Amino acid sequence: MSKNVRKYVALSLNAVLSGIMISVGGAVYLMCENKIIGSFLFSFGLFTIVQKGFALYTGKVGYIPENSPVYIIEVIVTLIGNAAGTAFAAVMLRQTRFSQALHEKADLCMTAKTSDTIVSQLILGAFCGMLMYLAVDNAKECRIKNADISLVFGISMPVMIFIICGFNHSIADAFYMFSAGTFPKDTPYILTVAAGNAVGGMMIPIIRKLTSI
Repeated sequence: MSKNVRKYVALSLNAVLSGIMISVGGAVYLMCENKIIGSFLFSFGLFTIVQKGFALYTGKVGYIPENSPVYIIEVIVTLIGNAAGTAFAAVMLRQTRFSQALHEKADLCMTAKTSDTIVSQLILGAFCGMLMYLAVDNAKECRIKNADISLVFGISMPVMIFIICGFNHSIADAFYMFSAGTFPKDTPYILTVAAGNAVGGMMIPIIRKLTSI
């Protein structure tokens, strides 16, 4: 097996793990009656991904402007792996006693999201993408400065904001889609949100490049 093949196999597996972790966050959010507590617990998924070095589409797509074109392949592989991880998690949870409750709540969530206009889906995806980029970038800066407490807040607060505001996260929404049983009908929605996440995630890096001296 060549070095490149091993690299993408490892990336794919890490992406699947990220999809599972985001699914855990999505599941606890759906099952939690308190929206604020649910949004905070959801952030455990991203915190774990950052700490363990897993691969998450919304955490990687914002860095496209800072990398060579081949990096786009990594982002696409990550997106596919994340989706596979959410599908796996949804299928597993459907075999449990939580199946009906998760299905009903995920279906309500996806109905609201997919009935929105494409422009709204893109904009809400862009705001989420920007917040996810900031969460990951905050974590990188906190590690450099050995600021552990700031790292926790730097990750959890952007996540809580995007959830409470109702912004669209393509990977979390993929889990809701698989849990609701609306795949493949809602796949165009997921791709639309993924595009919005990319636009929002790249906005700050692009502006930094344009304004750097």
